[in-house]
Amino acid sequence: MPGGPGRSMQPQRGLPYGVLTSGVVVVLILVFAISNATTVIDAGTRGVVKTFGEVTGVFGEGLHFRVPFITNVVVVDVRTQRMISSSSAASRDLQIVTTQVVLNYRADPDAVGNLVREIGIDYEAKIIDPAIQESVKAATAQFTAENLITQRPLVSESIREVLLTRLAPRGIIVEDVSITEFNFSEEFSRAVEAKQVAEQDAERAERELRRAQIEAQQQVARAQAEAEARLEVARAEAEALRLQREVISPELLQLRFIERWDGILPRFMTGDTGMLPLLSISADDIQSDPVARPTVQPAPEPPVEIDQQP
Repeated sequence: MPGGPGRSMQPQRGLPYGVLTSGVVVVLILVFAISNATTVIDAGTRGVVKTFGEVTGVFGEGLHFRVPFITNVVVVDVRTQRMISSSSAASRDLQIVTTQVVLNYRADPDAVGNLVREIGIDYEAKIIDPAIQESVKAATAQFTAENLITQRPLVSESIREVLLTRLAPRGIIVEDVSITEFNFSEEFSRAVEAKQVAEQDAERAERELRRAQIEAQQQVARAQAEAEARLEVARAEAEALRLQREVISPELLQLRFIERWDGILPRFMTGDTGMLPLLSISADDIQSDPVARPTVQPAPEPPVEIDQQP
């Protein structure tokens, strides 16, 4: 018997190495296939299913099964996204204005299939940013540089309307548009500052003018009141004099003279011949001797001058 004496025939146990390796490979392939046959879609996203590159469906949130190797899933976020964009445009008065806009948007969950099919997953750079640039230029051209600042809500609404027109048909929902900043040229900024200073000066001058007018009106009113008061006083005095004239009589005048007379007679009297001396007799003498009468000495006659002829 071949093999020589002393050697016995024993059966071999276990699988050949090649068979074992093939089994491991098959198991790995099955595990890989099973793992690729399931897809988990997170909350706030949608899964766009592509079969050999063609969009064939959309998965919602949760666990889904798909055909491995021939299908793949593109995840699209349908939650609110925030995008900041800056754009330079000319205003209606030909001022260059740089506007910074903040856009809140989200992909329409019911239109993500068409969005991926027609635009792809980089839709932000392809359609959203160009739409913002166009809407800002269109809105800026409708307003002057000054109105852009004073009428910012109207500018924001104008930008939003253009974005709705451009993005809604493409499957993008515009939620909110905010203008966060306006930047003007240095020349325009200086002109605006100078205008504000001039307006403030004009308002200050107008306030001072109104104050001066009020003060002048007050002075006129005071003068009129004083004049009316003086007029009333004059009228009262004139009325008093008129009443006095009505009641004055010679007897009343004589009575007032007697009331005011101190009892002393004047020393001189005037007449045709000049000053005449009078004797002064006190009231006591008159009362003590009622018969006594003052004696008036006639004034001496002046000497007569006789012309002597030579």
